[in-house]
Amino acid sequence: MGPTERREQILAVAARHFEGRSYSEVSTYAIAEEAGVGRPLIHYYFGTKRDLYLEVVRRFAMVPPDVPAAAVRGIAEDALDERIHASIDYWLSVTSRHQSMWISTISFDAPTRDREIAQIIEQADEIAADRMLEALGLTTHPQRKRLHAMFLAFGGLARAAAWQWLERHALTREEVTVLLSQSLLTIIKDIAPQFDS
Repeated sequence: MGPTERREQILAVAARHFEGRSYSEVSTYAIAEEAGVGRPLIHYYFGTKRDLYLEVVRRFAMVPPDVPAAAVRGIAEDALDERIHASIDYWLSVTSRHQSMWISTISFDAPTRDREIAQIIEQADEIAADRMLEALGLTTHPQRKRLHAMFLAFGGLARAAAWQWLERHALTREEVTVLLSQSLLTIIKDIAPQFDS
């Protein structure tokens, strides 16, 4: 196995460990053992346990470039309502699948959030707003910059709504889907057009 594949393997194992346990319970020894490597190799690729954790958070938080296309595959470009619904549904599926990691690091009220994680999340939010513009076919929209800023604000609503669903159980997934889909549609169709491009 080459260095890139080995590094990815260590990251995949580390992600499972960090997602299933609290940070203090995770052992680099256990990660190394499961990955079939020595602990020095983990330190060589990632540095400290903290550095490895931050890389896992970064990987989890960042929206990969292929996601917008995957989320709206087969949906007509002019079907904005459907594209929004599919994008929100995709995000909720990922959030649900990685619920413990999301709650501990990404959510609006994450208990383990610190400055470094906050910077990762801020960068991830910027990328997510760009990816959403892409998924909805709005990358050349005359109000692209304004929509980008509004999508960043929408991200706060999305995190709070997901928290109400996953952690507080005050909303159902269906309610969160409708809340977020309708809010995003309103931003695009009703709010952004009120301002000059």
